[in-house]
Amino acid sequence: MAIDRRKFLAKTGLALAGAGAAGCGSQPSGSAAVHTQPQITWRLTSSFPRALDTIFGAATQLAERVSALTAGRFKIIAYEAGEMVPPFQVLDAVQQGTVQMGHTASYYFKGKNPILAFDCTVPFGLTARQQNAWYYYGGGLDMMRHAFSDFGIIPFPGGNTGMQMGGWFRREISSMQDLAGLRMRIPGLGGEVMHRLGVTVQVLGGGDIFPALETGAIDATEWVGPYDDEKLGFHKVAPYYYYPGWWEPGPSLSFYVNESAWFKLPSEYQNALEVAAAEANVHMLANYDAKNPEALGRLLEQGVQMRAFSDDIMTAAQKISFELLDEFAAQDVAYDKVYQSWKKFRESSYQWFSTAEMAFSRFAFSL
Repeated sequence: MAIDRRKFLAKTGLALAGAGAAGCGSQPSGSAAVHTQPQITWRLTSSFPRALDTIFGAATQLAERVSALTAGRFKIIAYEAGEMVPPFQVLDAVQQGTVQMGHTASYYFKGKNPILAFDCTVPFGLTARQQNAWYYYGGGLDMMRHAFSDFGIIPFPGGNTGMQMGGWFRREISSMQDLAGLRMRIPGLGGEVMHRLGVTVQVLGGGDIFPALETGAIDATEWVGPYDDEKLGFHKVAPYYYYPGWWEPGPSLSFYVNESAWFKLPSEYQNALEVAAAEANVHMLANYDAKNPEALGRLLEQGVQMRAFSDDIMTAAQKISFELLDEFAAQDVAYDKVYQSWKKFRESSYQWFSTAEMAFSRFAFSL
């Protein structure tokens, strides 16, 4: 069954190419073609709370654009984490058809298939720009859709937070020794790396982190960056703000679409959904890039102490990260195929970014 779906996906050309996704011929909202189409309502469940307006906002933006592009005939209702299902059950809900769509971070589900982490981010991996380049022009989206076809899901890039911060700590972390026994909320492969560095790792939804940090159930947490972190109030209970978030250099969020529901849509609605997802993908990063600088300024004014991770932590974390990736690749041929393609793209992209991009950044960004 999975093989047939994959052949069909390939024939229908579901792997979009970047800007081409936004120009796929959707009908104007007032066209006669749209007005002859049926009224359809979908449910979308998110892994994120509504209070985090930028990350949850990608789902509401998609819903608004789909409605506008179809003259209100195709409606998508977005539900925050916990309204329909818990934050880490989004994939199951979409796979089972409980909802037609989800919005989430695919590394939450690496236990189902380690390949899924590449759909979001891996430690010392790709930045937001590089991730999009890999998706749209490096074969990444094809490979991710191949992996997700086993779950009856079609993924669409659905936003990126950009380079993340390294998180909030109740005490200073000056060296590797300070990590031993630390209790930290951190998901994905970053969590596995931290575990090997001696950290006791927990995975909590966005709404559960502050109480755990406040009561001392955890000693540290990572989330996204200044704008979201300020909203969640971490600075009130953990004064040390570390950087960089080496485990999430460019984490991509995804819209999951139930495959059966997708193929029941009129082509005009499919086009509208593709366009809306592509727009949401671009706007989330722009939104964070606009909001994070001011939020960081406010945090610093409140006495937050920024710290850089020490070189020994960074070096050890990078070494362990690629040991983990190599281990997964040695155990699974399908994983190795994705990994080798990703690694080759990463090496080429890093070489390019380390020339003009890095030279400019070192000069212009130094304060």
